Formats: sequence, structure tokens, C-alpha cells
Amino acid sequence: MGKRTAQKRRAAASSALNARRTVPQSYAAAPGRCDLLIMLGLAVVTLAIYAQVIGHQFITLDDPTYIQENSMVNHGLTRAGLAWAFTTFHVANWHPLTWISHMVDCQLFGMNAGGHLLVNALIHAANTLLVFWFLLRTTHARWPSALVAALFALHPLHVESVAWASERKDTLSTFFGLLSLIAYVRYVEAPSSIRYVWTAITLALGLLAKPMLVTWPFVMLLLDYWPLGRWQSAKSKAQEKKLIKLILEKIPLFILVAASAVITLIAQSRGGAVRTLAHEPLALRLSNTLVSYAKYLLLTFWPNDLAVYYPLAPGGIPGWQIVGAAFLLIGITAFCFLQRKIRPYLILGWLWFLGTLVPVIGLVQVGGQTMADRYFYIPSIGLFVALVFGLADLVKSWRVAPSLCGGISAAALLILATLTNVQIQRWHDSFTLFEHTLSVTPPNLRIEHNLGVALGASNRFDEAATHFEKALQIDPNFYDGLVAMSVTRSHQGRMPEAIEYFQAAIRLQPDTPKAHVQLAHALWEQNRDQEALEEMRRALQSAPGDADIRGDFGLALAMVGRLPEAIAQLHEALRLNPNSAENHNNLGLALLASGKARESIPEFEAALRLKPELKGAADNLRRAQAQLGSQK
Repeated sequence: MGKRTAQKRRAAASSALNARRTVPQSYAAAPGRCDLLIMLGLAVVTLAIYAQVIGHQFITLDDPTYIQENSMVNHGLTRAGLAWAFTTFHVANWHPLTWISHMVDCQLFGMNAGGHLLVNALIHAANTLLVFWFLLRTTHARWPSALVAALFALHPLHVESVAWASERKDTLSTFFGLLSLIAYVRYVEAPSSIRYVWTAITLALGLLAKPMLVTWPFVMLLLDYWPLGRWQSAKSKAQEKKLIKLILEKIPLFILVAASAVITLIAQSRGGAVRTLAHEPLALRLSNTLVSYAKYLLLTFWPNDLAVYYPLAPGGIPGWQIVGAAFLLIGITAFCFLQRKIRPYLILGWLWFLGTLVPVIGLVQVGGQTMADRYFYIPSIGLFVALVFGLADLVKSWRVAPSLCGGISAAALLILATLTNVQIQRWHDSFTLFEHTLSVTPPNLRIEHNLGVALGASNRFDEAATHFEKALQIDPNFYDGLVAMSVTRSHQGRMPEAIEYFQAAIRLQPDTPKAHVQLAHALWEQNRDQEALEEMRRALQSAPGDADIRGDFGLALAMVGRLPEAIAQLHEALRLNPNSAENHNNLGLALLASGKARESIPEFEAALRLKPELKGAADNLRRAQAQLGSQK
């Protein structure tokens, strides 16, 4: 009996030693034929299931702000656009590389959403291959690595990151993040300053796409534990010294991510995206954090009722969910910690999942949602590693036939692929996506509003008003809802009601320019030009650097006959944004009305060059040319 026990202990020690082995010198070897076939299969399957996004449309959530209505982006790559990308905090973000990638898409595909989404799908396929390559070369476990990559490719929770054009930042940052991990492993294999610099450069590129990678130095420390085996030692003091050395090694990387975190916090604070403790108290945030972790785990195994926006339930978070989530997380953490020597991949995968979710788990509340599918994109890798490598160990110990393992894995992937296909179809357009979300979530103010916006953009104003009314029933002081209802009533010809809604919005947020601008437009419709001018002046006082508002103010001045002031304001608007076709056209009209036909012609030409379909610009150009000809 004692002999058998000793043999078991030696076998366990041998298994643990193998699990903790360092990266072999063959890391840089070229992939074998089987590896290439696996990579080809992963790429083909991923693109086959996501190819349908070519026929999808932009959605009214973020896509207009990011792409369609963003003149710095939708004019493609320009010198002014590149400078803007690195200096703007537009939509409370600082991710210049993401802005540049959107500009490239606009340069190639214009406003064809399918082209933008196809690029997302291609990057997702590339990320899948990088996951496989990274795990294969660090663990030398071909089939577990392939299964992790397949789960990453086909899990329904990843659809949001791929099928939403505005989420380019997810796929792009992950691409560079994985390159950074591969570069780091190459540095560990053969340390050199060049390899370390390449690690830092790829990490920096990932941070320039999305600051989600601020946890990356910690991920590298986890990799040092397993599979790189850089800080295991028989003596605890030696382990501590190694750990300190490894932390010091990553100081430049910590500085890099700290800088990114600071810039991001400034951008989100200036954009008003960071919610204060008055909106969500600390106790609520901590409770939501625990429950969200548990929900991500549940959705990993049961990806049902997925939504683009998860609002907080009206009654708050039930106490049993908070307690249950806390026990679940503590239990899993304790189990992984106790298994760390025999199955070190468990602690790596679990801490990867927990740690990489920290920036978006809700401790710093941005946007108001309780969680989001897109936040699972990077953390899922760790969870899949723990799950797959753990099951692989069980299969070996239970001596399960390889054919049975392959069949079960194929069946699981087929189920996930089917669910992913259904989820991709839900992202076809705003109506399909938002109607599904409303059917699977509690009262959802944000989605009621966005569905109303989508209906309004399709001139379905009566239906839009119904959804805006529902949003205002959830929150009567919802500023965006009041403004949207005002605009809708304007289109319905119910101007007195529209003005009342605008005024209610202004009373709620007098220093926010949106309602002032829209009220000015409503007053113009009633030929109340002087009142409209005053509203535009108030809007400009709230946002003096907004080129569109300054252009509208210039137009308002022109409409009351104050042409010299109008021309000055329109020149300033074009200095702020040279790519505004509307402001070029309005400046041309102001110059033409001032008797400066010669000066107006270049403005009309610029407007047509920027937007050939701009209504009235071609007629204005002909009128200016005719007036100039009559003066000769």
C-alpha cells in the first residue's frame, strides 16, 4: 500500500513539473503541417459564420457618433483627421488607433457598413489564430490549444465585439495585445532589449486602440507562473525574490499602462461618462461586480437572452444573488489556489478572467450598464484555458477514448456555432437588435430610446414617439428622451408640443447645448429668427469649440441679416472642422449675399467636393458663377 502511494506521489510530482515547464528552445520553430491545417480550419470556420455581416447595417447606438456623422472619420484618411485622432476626447474616449482604423474603412468602403464589419470579422479570425499560436508554442498542447481557439472564435458572447462596427476597438486592441504576449514569450526565451522593446510597442499599439489592456503586465506575471515557469522554486524565499525581480522587469510596462489609464480617466471624466457615487453608491457597485462575475460564468455555459444593453433591474439586485455570487467566486478561487501546484493552468486562467475584467466590471461606473457581452472578449481566453486544460487532464486520468473526446468537442462547438449564427442575425439592423433586447431585458430606457431614434431616422415618427414615451415613463427626467421627443413632435408638425419638450429639457440641463440647438431649429420653422438666434447663442456659450454649433450660429446670424458677423463665425467653424460641407455651403451663401460672388465660388466647390449630394450646393455654385459673369 505504501509503495503504491509513493508511486502516485512521484507521478503527481512529475505531472506538476511538466505542467510548470519553461518555454522550450523550440518555441520559434515553424508550425508543422498539422498545425497549419488547424489554423486554416479555424480561419475558414470563423469567416464562414461571420461572413453574413457583409449584408448588415450600422446601428443607431454609437455608430452614428463614431462613423456616420463624424466628419473627421467619414472623410477617410486626412492630415487633419490624423491629428484629430491623437488629440480628441470625442465620445469620452482616447483611442487614436481605433479612429484611424475607422478612417481607413471609410476610405475603402465609404458608408457601406458591410465593409466595416467584414474587417472586424477578419481581425477576429486573426485573433483566433493568434490565440492558437500563442497557446501551442507555450504549452505544446496542440488539441487543447485548438479547442481554446475554437471556443474563442465561436462563442456567442463575442458576437457583439465583431458584429458592431463601433466595437472595432475590442478586436483591434486584442490583436495587438496577443502580439504583445507572443513578443513577451520570445523575450523570455532569449532576453534582449529589442525583444523587450517590441513587447512594449505592441502593448502600446493595443492601448492606443482600447485601454482594456491596462492589466497586461499582470497577465504577463501570470504567464511567468504558468506556462513559462519563471518563479517556481522549492524555497518560498527564493520564490519571493524571483517574483520581485519579475515585477521590476515589467516596470516600463506598468508605466505605460498607468499613463493610458490616466488619459482614459481624464477623457471619460471630461466627456461626462464617469458616473458619480450619487448615481451608483459604492455598495451597489460592489454588489453588481460580484453578480456580474457570476453572470459572465453562467453565460459562458448558457449563452441565452444576450442583449446589447443590460440595465439594472428596477428593484435592484436581490440579496440572494449577491450572497450566491460571493460564495461561488470564493469557492472557485479557493479551489484553483489549492490546485495551483498540480494544475497551475487553473489559477492562471481564473485570475486572467477575474483580473482582465477589473477595468470594466463596474467599480468605475461608465455608461450605466450592469455588464456587456463585449467586455468578455479578452477575459474569456483565461476562462477557456482553465476549462479546456482542466478537462484535458480529466480525460487523461479517466482514459477516455480520443474519438469520444473529439465527438463531444465537435458537438459542443456545433451548438455554439449555431447559437452564434442566430446571435449574428440579431445584429442585422437596429430594429432587429433592439426589439430582441427589449424582449429579454427588464424595462430598458436606453434601448427604448435608441429604437425610437432608429424609427425616427426611417421617418416612422408615430412609432418613434411611442418608444420615446415609454422611455420617459421609465425616467421623466431623461434629457436625451425629452430632446428626441421634441424633434419627433417637430416632424409630426406638432410644434407647440415640440417647444414644450425642448423647454423642459433646457430646464433640466440649461448648460447642455443640444436642446438649445434643436429649439433654435424649431423656432426657425416658425420664422422666429431672432429667438432662434438667442438659443444658438446660448448653445455656443456652452460649447464654444463645437464646429457644428458655431456654424449654426453663423447661419442664424445670416438669417437676421448680420452678414459680416455670420461670415466671421462660419470661417471660425471651418477652422475648427475644415471637412464640414454644410458650413462651406453656408459660408458661400453668406459671401454671395454680401455681393462677394468670386469668394463664394471656392466655398461651394469645397462643399461639393466633400459631399457631392449636398442639397442646393450645385445650384448655389451655378448662381454664384452666373452672378460673377454678370458683373464682368
